[in-house]
Amino acid sequence: MPAKHAVTSLVLAGAVSTALATLAVAGPLTKAEGEAAMAAKKEKCFGVALKGQNDCAAGPGTTCQGTSTVDFQGNAWKFVQGGTCTSIQLPNGKKGSLKPV
Repeated sequence: MPAKHAVTSLVLAGAVSTALATLAVAGPLTKAEGEAAMAAKKEKCFGVALKGQNDCAAGPGTTCQGTSTVDFQGNAWKFVQGGTCTSIQLPNGKKGSLKPV
């Protein structure tokens, strides 16, 4: 196999592997994961997740875990320790919210 063919094959294999890994991570939060977070006294906190690090969908622009499109997206939530959400200071001068913003 020529070297150019081998490199092209490796690049293609890497791209396919990355795509599959992304799909595996970007699935919806399972019922068991949600129940475990609630049992650990976690709460959903809107507007605090960084781009691509939300825990689940909250509205337009988020379809599943890891799909927020910007940092601190108001309709994307992340589990945080219970009772701390509204005290989380964000760089934009706002705070975390228990409801979509």
